[in-house]
Amino acid sequence: MKTFLKILLTALAVIVLANLLPGVTVSGYVSAIIVAIVIAVLNMIVRPLLIFFTLPATLVTFGLFIFVINAVIILLADKLVDGFAVSGFWAALFFSILLSIFRSALFSLLKDKKN
Repeated sequence: MKTFLKILLTALAVIVLANLLPGVTVSGYVSAIIVAIVIAVLNMIVRPLLIFFTLPATLVTFGLFIFVINAVIILLADKLVDGFAVSGFWAALFFSILLSIFRSALFSLLKDKKN
């Protein structure tokens, strides 16, 4: 159930950011849900491989290269989903940074509070 809620919250964040950022467009709610699913799958499969192969660059930049990897994931999602478009690398970079912030804020609402 939590995974379904996380997908829906990510889709909500995609819609909000597509309306805020000029270089990002999403055609509708179904496309936003598909984008959320594709980003989740890419984060599970492609992201660890990219991190492994770019480990020297990540270490030299003290982890800041992870932002570039996140932008590449967004650009891959752009290529895979028809109703989602990102105009370029910088738009993907800003989108990925803001998406991470939005997702962490929204996912904090799902955390179980233990007393």
